[in-house]
Amino acid sequence: MENILDKAYFICADPAWDRICPVFKKEFDISKKIKNATLYISALGVYEAKINGSRVGKRLMTPGWTAYEKRLQYQTYDVTNLLSDGENKIEIGAGHGWFASRIGTPKTVTGIYGTYPAVIAVLKTEYTDGSDETICTDDTWKAARSEVLVSQIYDGETVDARIIPQFSENARIFNADRSILIPDEGEDIIETERIAPRSIIHTPAGETVIDFGQNLTGCLEFNVTGKAGHTVYVGHAEILDKNGNFYTENYRSAKALITYTLKEGSQTYKARYTFYGFRYVRLTDWPEEVKPENFTAIVIHSDMKRTGWFKCGNGKVNRLFENVIWGQRGNFLDVPTDCPQRDERLGWTGDAEVFCRTANINFDTEKFFTKWLRDMKATQSPQGIIPYVVPFVFDRRPDGSYECSAAWGDAATVCPWEIYKAFGSKDLLCEMYPMMEKWVEYIHSCPGEEYLWQNGRHFGDWLGMDAPAGSYKGSTDEELIASAYFYLSTCLLIKAGKVLGYDMVHYEEMAEKIKAAYQKTYFNGERLISDTQTAYVITIYFGLAGDKKAAFGKRLVELIEAFGDRLQTGFVGTPYLLDTLTEIGRADKAYTLLLQEKFPSWLFSVNMGATTIWEHWDGLREDGSVWSKDMNSFNHYAYGSVASWLYGTAAGITPDEDVPAYKHFFIRPIPDKRLGFVKARIDSRSGTIVSEWEYENDKIRYSFIIPAGTTATVCLNGTDKEYGAGKYTVWGDA
Repeated sequence: MENILDKAYFICADPAWDRICPVFKKEFDISKKIKNATLYISALGVYEAKINGSRVGKRLMTPGWTAYEKRLQYQTYDVTNLLSDGENKIEIGAGHGWFASRIGTPKTVTGIYGTYPAVIAVLKTEYTDGSDETICTDDTWKAARSEVLVSQIYDGETVDARIIPQFSENARIFNADRSILIPDEGEDIIETERIAPRSIIHTPAGETVIDFGQNLTGCLEFNVTGKAGHTVYVGHAEILDKNGNFYTENYRSAKALITYTLKEGSQTYKARYTFYGFRYVRLTDWPEEVKPENFTAIVIHSDMKRTGWFKCGNGKVNRLFENVIWGQRGNFLDVPTDCPQRDERLGWTGDAEVFCRTANINFDTEKFFTKWLRDMKATQSPQGIIPYVVPFVFDRRPDGSYECSAAWGDAATVCPWEIYKAFGSKDLLCEMYPMMEKWVEYIHSCPGEEYLWQNGRHFGDWLGMDAPAGSYKGSTDEELIASAYFYLSTCLLIKAGKVLGYDMVHYEEMAEKIKAAYQKTYFNGERLISDTQTAYVITIYFGLAGDKKAAFGKRLVELIEAFGDRLQTGFVGTPYLLDTLTEIGRADKAYTLLLQEKFPSWLFSVNMGATTIWEHWDGLREDGSVWSKDMNSFNHYAYGSVASWLYGTAAGITPDEDVPAYKHFFIRPIPDKRLGFVKARIDSRSGTIVSEWEYENDKIRYSFIIPAGTTATVCLNGTDKEYGAGKYTVWGDA
């Protein structure tokens, strides 16, 4: 099928312009009455289009980030109202974006995909007389240097506002594959909120710093008045150091800097082609009095519909929940990134795998994840390997494949299944099933015992608190983790296959053999050979414990209590920790961990002033010092997976995987007086679900709403009962 953009060419500026961002222009006349006009546009890089001086659409960072080797989105805009009779002009500015910025962690200045941006566009105008006309990008377009001298994802923008583009050269044809162009699949990236400064700080180091009171992803908009040629510098940071000074060492090599040279008089600036992760900004060489009204932080992320809310009688837990929401907003910017500030901002598969369930409750993420999973499928190696990050940016193996890790690559099975449960998308499950199967078969083919995953290189229980000195990996045996995930992914493949009507006997037999090999290899009497919290959590939660479930559960509680009722889990164990305790009948201990305020705990960061989820449990210590300079993001959503337990146990709302999209669901709240009350709401695809409870003297008042067209199994006072649509109140003993 012909793509309309096949009529156009990718165009670029003179490569000798180096890092300067170009703008391209085409002037044309219209002498007929317009019926409608459509702009089709994309870029290797990011673009901003204007017609007759008016910006086309409200989307930012378009066309987004995909696996550029195989997929590049284009957008379609109705621009009928932007055209006029007579002379018209279309301009397309191009920034380096993910395509031509340094992405990954190298300290180079060029991108891994390309060194400069290119754009492609078709403007199709239909007239009332039945005729039509197309204007396509080619070498007749004019090119000019824009005022944006540098625009990088990590390093920020350098702008000279004095520059007025001079269209004195023709654009050049950029040789690129147009067959990779696909219609837009992702959510729009837009401005979603504007935040005024909380305070202006004069630090002990003599710097002027603005605090916006919230760690966020987006950009700064400022108004400034001064003399032409004066240059100001604006840095970005998440925290202040223990002395109250601006701190950027955790950004590693990312400069995250605005360098802005003024034109004469008053002017307004905000980023055009990049974004930042920050709470604080530092002003250097500001030419006038710093006034709060001249600064605004603009929040930017993918435009997902908010669908989940939670509130309880503990203010610190409520702040934790808000931190989870802000962490998702900050890291769901076209791809599910690990962090939005330092020299990564990558689609780490492990982070998405552990957070996917929570993400799907907080927001309607089906469209967002579908686009990313298609990139994952396109990136999967012929051997079935799923890399650490999608889109992939690191070095490949000599055979062209990737390094991979258990729990990270298992996003290939976990995410499609979680999306199916939340939204009921059987078509997506069908589309992703081959990827899921290839991943399981890859693990099966790895060297070592056939039904275990041995001899691999894994991240293990990343950032577990029981890590040996000098290591980022927790102490849980990596092959135990890998083999447990082998079993989990095989089980999820079986579930998906059965939904799709496939014969899954082969994989059911494989799953039993994996379980048997796991138990033979890793069981040591009443304990596991890896005697850690995480080992017991995943063994129980993934269904591998067998008749040792009670003993392993008892040992898990012993380990928690021996550590002062605190967790030691990292990225692998933490997402399932509270669910596992609930499963073994110790929801009381789960509440104790939730409400623990001593380090390490969720509320420790809240007490330290966190407004997003931290990467490390003590990213900032009680004395104000930092845990690490090189692995210390303060906006890293993985540990925010605790919110799924708040919805699923504290409020008790869980989907029924046999009847997905909440057409049938469960309400099985487990109250605890330490929370006082709980109110939760999920705007599911099947309607709004509400679950509330509150202690009143020696009773508990339960209230719940079941939407029209659905049913729910409700467990209150120890008894399951089926309910149809309606609003209910039930009393129980405290």
